[in-house]
Amino acid sequence: MQAASSGIGYGLKYQARCISDVKADTDHTSFLAGTLSLKEENEVHLIRLSSSGTELFCEGLFSHPNEIWDLVSCPFDQRIFSTVYSNGETYGAAIWQIPELYGELNSPQLERITSLDTDSGKIKCILWWPSGRHDKLISINEENLYLWNLDVSKKTAQVQSQDSAGMLHKLSGGAWDPHDVSSVAATCESYLQFWDVRTMKKTMSIECSHVCSVDYHPQKQHILVTAEHESGIHIWDLRKPKVPIQELPGHTHWTWTVKCNPEYDGMILSAGTDSTVNLWLASTNHDELTTERQVDSSARWVDPLLNTYSDYEDSIYGKEGSHGVLVNHGSLHHYPMMAGLL
Repeated sequence: MQAASSGIGYGLKYQARCISDVKADTDHTSFLAGTLSLKEENEVHLIRLSSSGTELFCEGLFSHPNEIWDLVSCPFDQRIFSTVYSNGETYGAAIWQIPELYGELNSPQLERITSLDTDSGKIKCILWWPSGRHDKLISINEENLYLWNLDVSKKTAQVQSQDSAGMLHKLSGGAWDPHDVSSVAATCESYLQFWDVRTMKKTMSIECSHVCSVDYHPQKQHILVTAEHESGIHIWDLRKPKVPIQELPGHTHWTWTVKCNPEYDGMILSAGTDSTVNLWLASTNHDELTTERQVDSSARWVDPLLNTYSDYEDSIYGKEGSHGVLVNHGSLHHYPMMAGLL
């Protein structure tokens, strides 16, 4: 394991905890970051990596009326994104559009396409259809999961179906299966729950220990990874869900979030409240792991922790693993070495 640094920094005026890769921008490496200030007007930063890969610069700066707790760029339109926000008392969610002439205006205003309003629960996150242009998205609040029909041209969003997590559970986040778009996983305290969005019925649950983040393997069907506060990182094969196929130790304090590598099998990025980011190399092949356990473990053991990034003064809550960009409260960091892997 190595301690790594020498990243590229970008300063934010206010604290922040969410960042999103602008996947629809195929010409540049771009990100959206949202700030989290209770007393000040918040901001959405459109950030771009220079062609030389040596500088992060602001391509656009936009006012946002409330604290931003979740931000996700639309996968098919680089000017559209969603936010979950709070005014300190209540939570809401909306779909926004960046104005076309944002580069020529001093104070460009975001256009609110529509709100995702429901009557109950504290909204936690928005999930866009995993790939391509589609009119479906999901909102998850503490009590329910909602499937929406979004019509950008008419600036409307309607609830198509919904289901409850149950009286004894509170949802906190989730992920949409890129291999089976009818399946969605949601984190729920000590369980990982799964829904079939065609019927909006639960299909399965996995018992976890304070699970707070989940991500599907982008290349292998049935494989997903969870971050659990005190028990670290677990890799699961949904065909054999009783126990994880591999466990990683995580962080010295809570493991807060986890992300799979979009290109390289076994590369996993995790962040925690110990102010570090860890880069792991793990096996996601159930048969391979079974074979390894039958061999002398002391002779075959390899440390799965490749690097630790620790240039931070506070907890890490947001990351964009595909390009090696991390956000922690007042700053954003890009690591060329990490981007080369992720």
